[in-house]
This record gives sequence, structure tokens and C-alpha cells, in this order.
Amino acid sequence: MQAGPRKVAHEVIVGTISTLVTPEPLDMKLSNLILPDCIRVPLVSDNKIGAITELVDLLNSCGRITDRGAVLGAVLAREETRSTGIGFGLAVPHGKTTACSGLVMALGIPSSPIEFASSDGEPVELIALLASPPDQTGPHIQALARISRLMLVGKFRKEVLAAKSADDVYTILLKHEE
Repeated sequence: MQAGPRKVAHEVIVGTISTLVTPEPLDMKLSNLILPDCIRVPLVSDNKIGAITELVDLLNSCGRITDRGAVLGAVLAREETRSTGIGFGLAVPHGKTTACSGLVMALGIPSSPIEFASSDGEPVELIALLASPPDQTGPHIQALARISRLMLVGKFRKEVLAAKSADDVYTILLKHEE
């Protein structure tokens, strides 16, 4: 008997997280990485490249990056190697670049799900874009693991996908990180 796509995606995400995270407790808070101004609900874009570009533009307009083109190029280059649609409606496009001094994040919820070539075959409903300097691997991996873990929590996923504004998303994030 074969497992359904959601069960397989869950196993892939859990397996990926367990290989990324050390046995120490994960103390990173995503709410410390993101500003409400770096959250867009809904995204205007209705496709993968457009959504990634929109989130990079959001980081740029918020002053979180120094070179929009470098960040966009790094994220798109990473996306070409393998889709960052990891399942459960989540994509985490990310890239390493000197165009940011530390780890930065932008979140977007599309008005309708976007095809992202996700591991579970399902379209994406939440996009968390990360960029960090090449020498800051630890925080980058912790953030990937943290957002993945949150999306495994049904209550968080349901609340964040029902959010109507950037402030709603930020408040939900704060609530679930307590």
C-alpha cells in the first residue's frame, strides 16, 4: 500500500529538518528576523518567479538588502538547482549573497496557490524567502528548519493561511513562537 502525497511530504520535511538541526533546542525566533513591512498579503504575483521577485523587491524597499539584483540572482540560481517547494503548501526560496549583512526574510501569501514544483506535488500557499551572507550558514539553516517546523503545526498553518493582512501574519507568528 502506498502512502499518500501529504504523508510522504510530511516524512520528507521531518527527515530534512532532523538532518539540519542539531540536538540542541532551536531558539531562533522568526519574528526577530522579519518586520511586518516585509510581509505581503496577498502577493500580486501568480507564478513562482513573479512571487520570488516580489518578495525580493519587498526586502529591497524595506532597506534589508543592498543589491536587489544580487539577491534575486542568488535566489533564482538556487531555485534552478532544485525547487524549494518543500510540501504542506510551503516554499522557502533562499540564497546566499553579500548583498545583506545578516539573515533576512520576507513572507508572502498568494491570493491563490502557486505551482512551485513542490516535493508533494501540491501548489504553494505560503512563501518564506530567505537571504543571508555566504559565511552565515548556521542561522540560514536554523531559519529553514524553524519555518518548516511551524508549517507542520496544523493550527499555525490554518491561521496563517487565513490571515488577511501582514499584521495578522506577524501576530500569528508571535503567538506560535511563545
